[in-house]
Parts: sequence; C-alpha cells; structure tokens
Amino acid sequence: MSLRSLSISVALSLFGSLAFHPRLTTAAAVELKLNVTAVTPGLIASDWTSVYYSESRPLLITNDGGTATGGVHVWDIDGGSSPLERVKSLNPGRTKLSAVVYDVGGRDVLVSIPQTTSMLSVYELPDVEKIQDAGFFALGDWTALCSWKSGSGNSYLFLFGKRHGVQFLVREKGDSIEIVEIQAFDVPMEFAGCAVSQTHGKLFLTPDDAEEIYHFDLAESTAKPEFSVLGKAEDTVTGVAAYAPKDSTANDYLFVALEDVIAVYQYPFEQIGTIQLTGLEDIEIEALSIYQAPTSKYPNGIIAFAAEAEDFEGFAFSSLEGVLEGLGIEVNTAFHPGFPAGCRKHDPICDACSGHGFCIGGATNLAGCDCFAGSVGESCQAITCQNDCSGHGTCVGPNLCQCDAQWGGLHCSFLVVAAAYETEANGGEDADDPAIWISPVSPERSRIVATTKSEAGQGLTVYDLAGRVVQDFEAGRPNNVDMIYGFRAGNRTVDLAYAACRADNTLCIFEMTPEGILTDIPGGIQPSHVEDAVYGSCVYRSKKTGKQYLFVNEKSGRYRQLELTSTPNGTLETTLVREFVAGAGGQVEGCVADDDNGWLFLGEEPSGLWRYGAEPGPDADADDPPFRIDWVGDGTIWGDVEGVTLVQGKTPDRGFILVSSQGVNAFNVYRRAHPHERVMTFTVAASADGRIDAVTNADGVAAVPVHLGPAFPHGLVVVHDDANELPGGGTDEHASYKLIGLGEILGAEAFRELNLLDEIDPSWDPRA
Repeated sequence: MSLRSLSISVALSLFGSLAFHPRLTTAAAVELKLNVTAVTPGLIASDWTSVYYSESRPLLITNDGGTATGGVHVWDIDGGSSPLERVKSLNPGRTKLSAVVYDVGGRDVLVSIPQTTSMLSVYELPDVEKIQDAGFFALGDWTALCSWKSGSGNSYLFLFGKRHGVQFLVREKGDSIEIVEIQAFDVPMEFAGCAVSQTHGKLFLTPDDAEEIYHFDLAESTAKPEFSVLGKAEDTVTGVAAYAPKDSTANDYLFVALEDVIAVYQYPFEQIGTIQLTGLEDIEIEALSIYQAPTSKYPNGIIAFAAEAEDFEGFAFSSLEGVLEGLGIEVNTAFHPGFPAGCRKHDPICDACSGHGFCIGGATNLAGCDCFAGSVGESCQAITCQNDCSGHGTCVGPNLCQCDAQWGGLHCSFLVVAAAYETEANGGEDADDPAIWISPVSPERSRIVATTKSEAGQGLTVYDLAGRVVQDFEAGRPNNVDMIYGFRAGNRTVDLAYAACRADNTLCIFEMTPEGILTDIPGGIQPSHVEDAVYGSCVYRSKKTGKQYLFVNEKSGRYRQLELTSTPNGTLETTLVREFVAGAGGQVEGCVADDDNGWLFLGEEPSGLWRYGAEPGPDADADDPPFRIDWVGDGTIWGDVEGVTLVQGKTPDRGFILVSSQGVNAFNVYRRAHPHERVMTFTVAASADGRIDAVTNADGVAAVPVHLGPAFPHGLVVVHDDANELPGGGTDEHASYKLIGLGEILGAEAFRELNLLDEIDPSWDPRA
C-alpha cells in the first residue's frame, strides 16, 4: 500500500520528537498533524518570513510591524531550544517585507523596506551589517517581496504593491551593491505572499483574502509578466512556499497556508496532503518559508511561519523531519536557492547596452537593446525620468529626480508642507483617526479628538490646538471618530462624538461639553447590526429632513446607515434604515458625508475613492448612482486609500475633499463639486528645525476651514502619523498627530494663481 492511500497523523513535540499513527482512508491525500517546534519570545507584530541558507549560520528573518520596535528580527534556526535566540534586530521603523539575495559579487545580502523610509536597504549576511551606500527609494504601499537567481546567475527582486509591481536587478557596483529598476508593471490584484520556483522558473503569488494562487514565468526581459491562476485552494490562502524536488526533472511541491492548515500540492496543482498545525491554541498562520537544507539539529530542514494564537503573536517553525516522508516527498537537502537551476546561461546584460539593458540576440550577435526603466537610446546610454520629474525637479539618473524646493514624493509631484505642531504621544501604538471639534465658546478653544484602537490605551484622546493632552477617555477600541453638532437629546441640545468600537462591535456615542470635555450620555452604546466586525464610521445630517444618521462599515464593503434619535428623557436610540455594499469588492474604511449635497464620500483601501448618495431609501443608488472619483492604478491616487474629510466651501459647489494615500505618505485634494477633479497631492515633511518628524504611513485625516486663531487663520488639517520618530533617534511607542495650517496647503505659492483659499468658508458654523 502506498503512503498516499494512508492518512498519517504525525505528532511532533515542541522540541522535536516524532511519532506516526497511520490509519486507512478512502481519500487520496495524506492528512498529517504537526506540532510547533520553536517559537519567538514575547509579542511581535508579525506577517512576513524569509530564511537564509548557510552551512555555518542558518537564519530565520522576520518582520516587526510595531511602531517602537518596528523593523526586522534575525533568529538562529539551529540554536538552543525554544524560544528562539535572537541574533540581531534592525529598528528602522515599522517593516513588512524582507528577502535574501545570494552571491552578489560574492556576498549574500538581506534587502528590506521599512514603511517609515520607503528605502530598499541592504545588509550583508550573515552578520546583518548595513551596506551604507546601497539602497533604492521605492515609495509605495508594498505587500510582497521575493528574490530570484536567474540561469545566468543574475539576482532579481520582485516587489508588489496595490495593483502594481516592480522588478529590480541587484548587482555589485565597486565595493558596494546597486539596486537597479528593470521595469514597473500592473498586477491584477493585491498580493500578500510570494514564492519562487527555481525548478520551473516561476513566481507563485497569493492574493490578499482570496483562495486563488497565481503564477507567472520568470525571465530576464522587460516584457510585462503574464499572470494566470494556477489553482484554487479550499479556503483563504495566507501564505505559500515551494519545495524543490530531488529529481531535477520532477515537479516542485507547493506548501499553501490556509490559516491553521497547510495544504500541500505537487506542481501544477495536484493536492497530495494536508498538515494540521498543533501545539498552540487557536493558531492562525501566514507567510510561509521553507528551509530545506540540513542543519545539525534539523537534518531535513524546517517550515517557518508568522503565527497568532491564544496569548501568542510572533513567529514559529516546525521541523520537517518525518513530514516529507509522510507526504511521499523524497527529501532533498542539497537544494540551495542561490544556485541557478540547470545549465549556466549566458549573461544577457552586456556592455553593448551600457549595462542598463538586456542584449537582444546576445553580446556577440547583438540585434538591439531592451533598456531598463529610465534608460533610453540605441545602447541605453541616456537617462530619462518619469513625467520629466513633473516639471519640479532635475533628472539625475534613471528615474531618479532631484526635486526643487517645496516638492517631493513620486517624481517630484507632491507639494511638501511641514506641521506647525504635533500632539503629545499618548495612548497605545495603534492610533488611527482624528476629528476636529469647533468650540462654541471661542475658536482658539477648539479641540482635536483622536482614536486609539489597540487594547493598550484604547479610547479617545482630546488635545488642544497646540497638541497638548486635555483628556483621556476610555472606550472599546474606537477606530474612526466623527463629530455631531447641535443634536436634540430630550430637552437639551448637545454636541456628540461618534465612533465604531471594535471591542464589542457597537456604536459608541459620547457627549462633548461646551468646555471641550467628553462625557457619557444615556444610550451612548448602540448595536451596529454588522455581520462581521465594525470598521469605519462617519455621520450625516440630511438637509431635506433634518434627520441625523450614522454610517458604519465592515471590511467587506457592507455599510449600515442608522437614524439617530432621542427619547423625551434624552436617551439616545438608533434605527437601521439602510444597508448597501460599496466599492468594487475591496476593503473599505474612511468616509465623510457632505450634508449640503447629500453625498457620502468613501475610500476603498486597495482601489480608490467613491461617491454615494447619503439619503436612505429603497432606491438610493438609483436616485444618486455611485460615482467612482479616482482609481488606484490611474496614476493619481495610491493605495491604501484611508482617511477622507471635507473642507466646507462658501457654497455647496465649493470646497474640497482630502484623502490620504497611506502607501505613499501623501494626501490628495479634490474639488467638492462634481466631477471632483484632483487639484494637488501634498505630503508632510519634517520641520526645518527637526523638532517635528515627517508623516509616514498616515491613516486618518480631518480638516476644517474655520479661522481658529493666529496659529491657524485659514483653518486646520490634522493627520495621523503612524511612526512618531523622535528628534534624538528612535521611535516613540505611541503614535502622534500632526497639525498643519490649511493655508499652508491651499495657499501654497505653487497654487497661488488658483485662488483656492477664496473657495473655503472661514466663518462656517457647523451648528447652523
């Protein structure tokens, strides 16, 4: 009887003992149980792994998505018992991705990209020492990174973001390492994981929150990759890794993470078994990596993953000893990802193409040059920059711009402004969205209300206009917050702060006193009616009926609209009046309502900005059809699309919509009036004196046009800053918010002729 006619339970103790329990089954696939062998200590915000093959020092490399601890951790695979021994930590800021590149001029290197700097940074392995003059600035919201060693021995990186990807060449340059952009290309969706097959010359990709596995052929060419679906798993895929067979003519094996189960397929997509992970309670895994070379402690290698479980978040691995045999896979510990598969091929990068292009036909039979991005001419000898640096800079290298003063970001296309103040660091590290409350007593006594959605420090924080903490108010992990003015609660007229609270999936409503202090109000906790979990929220008051509404959404894109009312004694009540699915199927969060025009503007994180009708009713979409304002991939907005806010104008057809593009640390400004043309994009840089750091990985944004005193004569913009970098170095464990004068943006010299400040309403009264 073959192994595939058995169902085998493999029980592997936390420190590596092995036992088989075969039983008969009618299924063709093998079923295995595998315990975790080793785990990392403490709690780490985890979602990416890579491994370093080395006879002397095999390493597990993991990310850290925390703010204060953010960066990369390196662990000894073959060290002592669990928990794993940390070899080194790099702390450049919240980091998602890393990849190992082998034999670049005789050196193995680690490449990672922090969200705080967007710089592909290079570290020599195994000592993990930074190569100071190596790197590449790649601004974007990146979600996957894989390396490939071609048949010619060249090394490449593939970096994926929201609907676009970039291919890089990694090569030796003198005593350093150079990262060269080969091409940028569109991708069909957001990919969250990738793995390379050296055997088949293919890249496998797993989408975010989907069941399909995609792939494309790897080639030394600037031809755009052709994506296709390899197969569909039985559940949502959270990671993929490839295992190279011992027989070089045989097919690879794909290990596919499905949260608590790993499905195993033989290429192209024949399932041969499943592995049920045990040893951690309620374990969920993602970001698989396989180390299939031998170590002294793990002769058949390991499978590593990011993991969440009861009282655990971090990284773990399991020994492959016995597992491969159980699956009917011949052990291949001779594999090394740094060795090109098959016979060595000729190098297609030749001097005839200036080292900046592929030689068509080969160097000895040259038929032309296939130039890399930013290089042009018959021999790729000239340089060019995308959009000619937007007219705001000088092209100094292939797609490399030196920006003029007050310009930066992608191709010098973003207006650069600085914050006047930043809030005191406060609450937990997972802050999100701000709102601005305009005081009825005096504009200078207006307040900023901000959320902390992590369990540590959960609640709302109230700041004054200099960023000082006025009040900490505990609440159940509120995500977004919005203000309601002049609501009639019984015989009182009150201002309210509204948020969706994740702790118990409720709608949280609090009273804001005239003195700018939050307090509880009867009926302040209301049901959300969501099926999954609350996410984003905003408010709308109908000019037609005078009714007050609350919006709340789920990640799936489903919105609920509830009418907010009050009993005669002042107790708040809500009634569900409308449900609808917004966007094109992507995750939604940020939203803002335009009361005057009856519109709801909302952000679909991976896709773009939409406008919906805000009035409830059975024919709401027919009466006011959804309108797509901007789309990720069109070149004017970038994922993740997060915070959305309205700047009131003097009339309903004047004013602006501000939207944060998290992945590029920028904010788009659109006209309030249909068709909502984009006016500009701005980014918030560090202050000239270094006192206030730049805004990175921004989430929420709020703005008002009201004159708020001498510090903000043309109004105020408040933006979330994910990583609160300290003037002396390092990052605060708490996030902060930056305060920018609206006049610094709309009144900037570069846009002075548009007279944008003339369109806003400095005397706007939200209670009128």
